[in-house]
Amino acid sequence: MNEPHPHETRIRASVDRIHAALERMDSFGRGTASTRARVRQGLTCQVEDGAWSFTADMPSKAGGSAEGPDPGVFGRASLASCLAIGYSLWAAHAGVPITELEVEVQADYDTRAQFGIGDDSPAYRAIRWIVNVQSPAPEAEVREVLDLAEARSPYLALFREPQELRRKVRIRKAGPDRTPSSHPDARER
Repeated sequence: MNEPHPHETRIRASVDRIHAALERMDSFGRGTASTRARVRQGLTCQVEDGAWSFTADMPSKAGGSAEGPDPGVFGRASLASCLAIGYSLWAAHAGVPITELEVEVQADYDTRAQFGIGDDSPAYRAIRWIVNVQSPAPEAEVREVLDLAEARSPYLALFREPQELRRKVRIRKAGPDRTPSSHPDARER
C-alpha cells in the first residue's frame, strides 16, 4: 500500500482538528461572512472579501467593459470549486487516493427575464456538474467519497435549498450632506 501524500496527511489532520473543535464548542463554526462589491465605473465592480480583491464586470455586448468575469462565472466557479475541494478533502480524509480531479459546471440560462422580457424567472433552467476523477481506488470507494462530499457541500446546498433572503437599503443624498434617508423606503426588507 502506498504512503499517503503529505497534503493528504495535512488535510486529514486539519479535518480531524476542526471536527473536534466543532464538537467541543457549538459556536466555533458559526459566523457571518461579508463580501462587498463596489461599482467603480459603468458596470465594473471591485469585489473585496478580507484580503481578497477581484473585478467583476459584464461583457461589452451587455453594456460592460469586460474587465473581469461576469457574476455567472463566479457563481459557477463557486459551485465547481466547492465541489472539487470537497471531493479532495473527503477523499484525503477517507484515505482514498485521487490522482486527478476536475469538476465542470454547466448551466442552462435564458437572459430574456434578466432584461425584462416575459414572466419567467432569471434563474438557471438547469445545472449539471461533470466530475472527472482518476484514482487507483475501487470505483465504489470513489463514488462513496463523492456522495459524502456532495452531502456536505455548502454551495451545492445553496443551489438546492431555499435560503432566507433579506435586503437592507441605505440611501444617502449626493454631495456634502451624506446622512442616511429617514424615508420609509429606507427600512430593512
